[in-house]
Amino acid sequence: MHHLRPTARKKKKQPLQLTATCGFGLEELVSEEIASFGGADIETRPGAVRWAGNLETGYRACLWSRFASRILLELARFDAPNTDALYTHAGAILWDDHFTIKSTFAVHTTLVNAAIDHSQYASLRIKDAIVDQFRKRFGKRPDVDAFNPDIRLNLHIQGTGASLSLDLSGESLHRRGYRIGTGEAPLKETLAAAIVRFSGWLDRVENEPILLDPMCGGATLLIEAALMLSDSAPGLLRKTFGFMGWNKHDPQLWERLVQEALDREGRNLPETWPQFIGFDADPKVVAAARKNIIAAGLREVIVVKQRQLARLESPGARGCLLTNPPYGERLSEKEAVKYLYRCLGRTFLERFPGWTLAFFTANPDLAEMTGMQWQNRYRLFNGPIKCQLLVGSEGRLPDRTPPAWTTTPPAAGSPGEDLANRLIKNLSQLLPWAESEGITCFRLYESDIPEYNLAIDLYEEWIHVQEYAPPASIDPAKAEERFSLALQVIRSVFDVPRSRVFIKTRQKQKGAQQYQKKPGQGNLYEVHEGGGRFLVNFTDYLDTGLFLDHRITRARLLQLVQGKTFLNLFAYTGSATVYAAMGGATATTTVDVSATYLARAQANLALNGFGGPLHQMIEADCLDWLKDSKDRFGVIFLDPPTFSNARHRKQTFDVQQDHPALLRLAMHHLAKAGVLIFSTNFRKFKLDNTLEQQFDIREISEETVPFDFKRNQRIHRCWEFRHPLHSIDSATEAF
Repeated sequence: MHHLRPTARKKKKQPLQLTATCGFGLEELVSEEIASFGGADIETRPGAVRWAGNLETGYRACLWSRFASRILLELARFDAPNTDALYTHAGAILWDDHFTIKSTFAVHTTLVNAAIDHSQYASLRIKDAIVDQFRKRFGKRPDVDAFNPDIRLNLHIQGTGASLSLDLSGESLHRRGYRIGTGEAPLKETLAAAIVRFSGWLDRVENEPILLDPMCGGATLLIEAALMLSDSAPGLLRKTFGFMGWNKHDPQLWERLVQEALDREGRNLPETWPQFIGFDADPKVVAAARKNIIAAGLREVIVVKQRQLARLESPGARGCLLTNPPYGERLSEKEAVKYLYRCLGRTFLERFPGWTLAFFTANPDLAEMTGMQWQNRYRLFNGPIKCQLLVGSEGRLPDRTPPAWTTTPPAAGSPGEDLANRLIKNLSQLLPWAESEGITCFRLYESDIPEYNLAIDLYEEWIHVQEYAPPASIDPAKAEERFSLALQVIRSVFDVPRSRVFIKTRQKQKGAQQYQKKPGQGNLYEVHEGGGRFLVNFTDYLDTGLFLDHRITRARLLQLVQGKTFLNLFAYTGSATVYAAMGGATATTTVDVSATYLARAQANLALNGFGGPLHQMIEADCLDWLKDSKDRFGVIFLDPPTFSNARHRKQTFDVQQDHPALLRLAMHHLAKAGVLIFSTNFRKFKLDNTLEQQFDIREISEETVPFDFKRNQRIHRCWEFRHPLHSIDSATEAF
């Protein structure tokens, strides 16, 4: 009897160890993907998902992962207390199994609480080990290419534990291949896909058949959503992957997976696409977004147009408004972003009932400005920036109805009875007019009674009181006593708490003093005028930021600017610019020497839904800027200070003395058929008569003084300037 000889057992093939790196917050999404690709023994840690699998799972991850950044195939795992250990262990790997002498390679190192503290030197030691091995075995060595290598190696050291891996992905997987044009600070495709997933819209698409991004940038959110909905593999548009330069690459396996992905895409295209709509304020960004959409093969699916947030309207009864608004990374933009959020929330709640808002922000502390009640919050990172995705469908608009003004008559013979009666009389005359005109901010009193030398303005629910400095002939103690009495009368007549009354002393100012900051709280309050919203400060500056006597002038600008470019000189807080934007100006330029005021101007624009490069803010001396600029404008507003000796100028500015040169310079920037409105609050002002020989001039002072300022017809003077019909005159005199 013959004994059968036992056959040798084949050695069981060990599974490959692979790792997908990803942004923080995306680990669970990547883990779900890896499971669907057939990965086993899946381990999740911050920024990475590790699994056991075969080459097919690695290829599937490269082709299909929407959320991973890189797919790494582990070549070795070892202890690395120092760089010599790196050299030794890297030298033990047979590198010609993986690439040839003709291949280029690069090593990238990441360190996490590592015993080795220099990533570049660690990469160098791995490189040396590889090069020395090739040179010893073949007499030649491969070259290093840090920017576009055939083979990318990844060394990861945590503590003393090291892993050396082959990067199967090559370039980061967020580079899908469709991004041709980008906006500023584009959102990575992997993060955009995660935002779409977490928004929940894909699960609600039948009930919400519109996806709208009102600040779409390069349209990344819309493209990723469309690719997900059509079951399109995100890697299909890529021409190269890291494994394509690898000796063990399996082209047949890869081709099979690509064909499978194409078949799936063909089978799963929606019969009826939902609407994908994007808007952006920047026409250049819109052009870039359209290039991306075409490159992604979605020209017929996604529509992107140039539009300001102010013009946003709901295109249907139900949908999802998904957006990644600007972060305001520069300090000067923070205030504007804050009020952009308020505008976005207000617009959503007013115009998008029945919709869901998914709002990705790096400023979650400002999210309350939207007025939304968020049902879900997801913590994510955009690179190193901590962010949140907030999802909700309901909120509460702030109460827009200012309290009704009521008055309490004074007791007969009480102190200040004459002032109390005058305030009641003025209010009874002004309130019906204000209500009929839709005006909520107006002047109630201005030195009507000589003993009470005050200006009193009502700003919706707040009272703003300015005391004019008494003449030298008045005893200061007596003046202070009268002012104290006046305040008592104001509070008594209107029965308002102290928190709604703001008090300032207005003295004759010179130069920069007139705009210097006063000790205050820095609080900004939102008021309404002419269909717009404006931020006022009752404490920190002499003026609130909204000159009420220019109400009609601003409305005049609104009527003039449709389809024209607008220049606002000595712009202060930009209220005239807001009117111009509301009136349909094609572009606005706002010039002021104060960065603080320009930041407020930008915030005022944002509060009303305007911004972007079509609305430029320029911090400059207006006279210097006029000399240097070559632009022309359809409408110009020029409201210079009466006097200025600001620190940035070597000479002073005096409106009476210098207005001829200033106006000639400004008129050089006025288009042939344009109009310039010049205004001054200097009560003794006289317009230089030589200007009438050069320009068509019409005084409109009487037309522009509002009803609530009629008691003081000299509150300002105002003119319209035009070029004569027969010519355009250039500036003939430099300032």
